[in-house]
Amino acid sequence: MTPLFDDGLQPERTELAWRRTALALAVGSLVAFRLLPSAFGDAWWALGGVAGLLATTWLYLSARRRYRRVNEVLRVEGDRARMPGGGVLGILAVFILAVGVTGLAVVLAVAVRGGATL
Repeated sequence: MTPLFDDGLQPERTELAWRRTALALAVGSLVAFRLLPSAFGDAWWALGGVAGLLATTWLYLSARRRYRRVNEVLRVEGDRARMPGGGVLGILAVFILAVGVTGLAVVLAVAVRGGATL
């Protein structure tokens, strides 16, 4: 019978996927940092980009830490191990939801202020 554990390849693929997610969030945050203040004329809009960059940094570091923990757990406990790090996904989902709701509020505020119809 062959073991189910593939000597670290699955955790590595997962960590690479988290790295791509962090890169996409960083690019979106940099775009927000650059475009929002010029679009709305207030420097306070740049805080959204800064918050996104901070969240991206946290996400990347958490993914690296999770990769090391999962690798260690799989090497010690094998394929019946309980995987750590599910909270990162929940926090990321809440952050993305907050960004989406904020974006919707901005669009609605601009539409109401400009008198445009939706």
